[in-house]
Amino acid sequence: MTEICPNCGLPKDICACETIAREEEKIKIFSVRKRFGKKVTVIQGISKDVDTKGILKELKTKFACGGTIRGNAIELQGDHKRRIKDILVKLGFPGSKIEVS
Repeated sequence: MTEICPNCGLPKDICACETIAREEEKIKIFSVRKRFGKKVTVIQGISKDVDTKGILKELKTKFACGGTIRGNAIELQGDHKRRIKDILVKLGFPGSKIEVS
């Protein structure tokens, strides 16, 4: 017997909850200066329904940097604003919903 998704009621193998959650999000990307003048890139707006740990791992691998999840935001060490939108689009987020400031 297959498992049923508690969110959508469909079987787990055809569940589309994560895809729907990715399409509805408004993501904001910006840089801030932290202690000792170090730059940090912050990604806000990714919901808890999406695998944020997997996204963080993928971004850290692509940019060869450290990072963490603080509250509902992903923080990456360094200034990666210019390149991060392309990678998020490849991960399945719509490019029209990503705002880089």
